[in-house]
This record gives sequence, structure tokens and C-alpha cells, in this order.
Amino acid sequence: MWQLIRQFARTDFPDEPVPAAEDAWRHEEQGLRQGVLDLLGRALCIRQIDAGSCNGCELEIHALSNPYYNLEGLGIKFVASPRHADLLLVTGPVTLNMREAMLAAYEATPAPKLVVAAGECACTGGIFAESYAVCGPVASMLPVDVSIPGCPPAPIDLLRGIFAACRVRQR
Repeated sequence: MWQLIRQFARTDFPDEPVPAAEDAWRHEEQGLRQGVLDLLGRALCIRQIDAGSCNGCELEIHALSNPYYNLEGLGIKFVASPRHADLLLVTGPVTLNMREAMLAAYEATPAPKLVVAAGECACTGGIFAESYAVCGPVASMLPVDVSIPGCPPAPIDLLRGIFAACRVRQR
């Protein structure tokens, strides 16, 4: 224990500057909020479905609710039931155990419904694609509007994917 404390005491503080925040997406904020209201007449409701992921994508999705990204302030919220959802945000490859549940959630989602595949596993099957327990990527089961690659995708990429899905539906 004392060795660790001595090592902390001898270590200098970093003198590199703090990286600049990427705030370019905030300029679209008001336009997106109005676009969501024009499209739906209310907030965009997202039902997140874990179809068999490692939970890396879920951690990044949870980061969208922190004060920096402020998803609720944009008029976007997560809901517990697909019956209240406008968008299904699916992570992970579709496993045999989750196939029927994911299809039931899709059927329960009222039209117009959007589907976003988040993460490399949801887009392509990832490293689990050849597993006996995996049916394949989300697009093999559902019509996907937007795919967000990355393992896991950064919260800003998830936000851009949700924005892109809203724009797809506006057309």
C-alpha cells in the first residue's frame, strides 16, 4: 500500500491541455426538436432492445441521458413498452433466444415505426456472426432505417444516427 502511495506522490500532474468539446451537433438542436414535433406532434419515444449484445453499446446509450447530451431536452425519451415507441434502437446480433421477442416488439410498435441498428454486432453480426446461437444482424429480421457502426459507437454517433432516422422519416 505504501509503495502505491509513494508512486502517486512522485507522479507529476499531466500538463497537456484539455481536449476541446465537439459542440457542432448542438447547432442542429432547435431544428431537430422542431422536426420531431412536426413529424410526430410530440416527443420521439425510443424503445431500446438488447438482442444479444455484450452491453458495450448499452453503456454508450446510457451516456445519452447525461447532462452533456441531454436527450430529454431534445424531445427524445426512452420508454418501457414498444406500444409507446416510435423508434426501436436495437443492439447486438439477433440471438435465437431474442428473435421472437424482437419480432413481437416490432409488431407492437405503432406505425410509422423506425428501426436503428446500433453497434457493429447489430449491423453485421460482429464477432458473433458465425455462432450457432446467432440468427444474424438486425437487418436480416427487420427493415432497418439507419445503421450505426462501431464497437461500441460513441454517444455522439448514436445521437447522429437517431437524428438521421428522424430525417429519413420526414422525407
